[in-house]
Amino acid sequence: MIDKSLLDAIKSYSERMTRAITFVMGSGDHAKRAELEEFLAQVASTTDKIILADNTDENLSPMSFKIQTQGADTGIIFSGIPSGHEFTSLILAVLQSGGSELKLDKNIQNIIKNIKQPLKFQTFVSLSCHNCPDVVQSLNQFALLNDNISNEMIDGGVFQDLVNEKNIQGVPAVFLNGKPFANGKIDTAKLIEKLQEQLPDLMSGVATGESLPLQDVTVIGGGPAGVSASIYTARKGLKVAMIADRIGGQVKDTQDIENLISVPLTNGNELANNFAKHVKEYAITVKEMVSVKEVSENADLTYQITLNTGESFATRTVIVATGAKWRKLGVKGEDENIGNGVAFCPHCDGPFFKGKNVAVVGGGNSGVEAALDLAGIVNHVTLIEYGDKLRADQVLVNKAKERANIDIMTSIATQEITAQNGKVNAIVYQDRNTGENKTLELSAVFVQIGLVPNSEVVKHLVETTNVGEIEIDVRCATSRRGIFACGDVTTVPFKQINIAMGEGAKAGLSAFEYLVMQ
Repeated sequence: MIDKSLLDAIKSYSERMTRAITFVMGSGDHAKRAELEEFLAQVASTTDKIILADNTDENLSPMSFKIQTQGADTGIIFSGIPSGHEFTSLILAVLQSGGSELKLDKNIQNIIKNIKQPLKFQTFVSLSCHNCPDVVQSLNQFALLNDNISNEMIDGGVFQDLVNEKNIQGVPAVFLNGKPFANGKIDTAKLIEKLQEQLPDLMSGVATGESLPLQDVTVIGGGPAGVSASIYTARKGLKVAMIADRIGGQVKDTQDIENLISVPLTNGNELANNFAKHVKEYAITVKEMVSVKEVSENADLTYQITLNTGESFATRTVIVATGAKWRKLGVKGEDENIGNGVAFCPHCDGPFFKGKNVAVVGGGNSGVEAALDLAGIVNHVTLIEYGDKLRADQVLVNKAKERANIDIMTSIATQEITAQNGKVNAIVYQDRNTGENKTLELSAVFVQIGLVPNSEVVKHLVETTNVGEIEIDVRCATSRRGIFACGDVTTVPFKQINIAMGEGAKAGLSAFEYLVMQ
């Protein structure tokens, strides 16, 4: 079942473990139980540090297993066979339960350890979802840090009845103590913020640890622009800190990348991993899985950076490379139905609508690519564009026109998304040529209409456009001395990986030049 190369990798990774772990399966019968048992037996066969127990746990379903270490539960449960994208989640859970270092900022660890009340997380996933593992892996680490916390990964494909019961139409879908907690792409920093909202006393008594010393440059963001800016400033011998909720940023949500110059084909995860490797080559202080809560100006002309973990430090310059997030339609029924038929990630949520009719709103590259991806999963895709023609590259448009189950509608204004019994059932739109309103029955609407800049954290300090883009000059300088910006968060035209990396390099060199002149 598991490829030999993967088994060899597990054997190699297990050398990092300082203690043995045990898989304990649930009891009972299921059509795929033997497959699960064989899967776990293969993993356990790689090392004597991984044991498949003979006994079972009557409190678990026949398709579930938990991880124990030193005779005690870790709080980590997998329901389903964690293959596909979740295989990495299993291996990390094994290694970390076995004593390997957790990949969480120390201040985040202190916050999680401070939680006093029981938190039972259930994370519903699809094995084809590339966003799901990040959530599963973060919550698994929370469980390892605090005995009051548990996390159960649930494969929606195996537990379809539970998916229907909870009316889940998008992943990852996280429930906390039986109630909805988070839906869709969410990183560790956002999980912490949501916990802070629900647990007002979470930060009370938390030790933030020793703050960073004065930095020459603080880069906010870990996407192509942020990584480039960090490397270029570090190469100049400056003291550099990079604050990122995740290295790679929006790149991690991209599948095939065919226009990165000199690289004919790569994908988002591979490129993000290469970013992380490159950053490690330099003396850059990386604060990953945290977010910047506030940027303020000090009396000595430095800036104060305050993180969501409570940590605060000063920096001589700031480079804002916070990128952008998906833009919403802003119509009735959109926000109300996110996770119930309104989606932004075709790769994650497409499998929920297998054999059904869906729409993609947006005729740019991301919209057409989404339609092509969905066409291989769903029954029919209607591609909707506000303008009078698609804006995507012609090669993508040609591919879409060749697909028999893709219809293209232009000059269309979305008016409303309707739902019945808690699930999307139609989209109401206006034909802009005739002014006539029409209704298209469907099961899901995938929104792909561009991006909104993540400039909120510095809007009080620098000038922005009416859509929130940070205004910069040719050297990436903002309206505030010592603050530079680069990438998709700025007014620079054409939001592309190549351009973001170039802008990041420019911002880094400009920050260096500014510091030299001080």
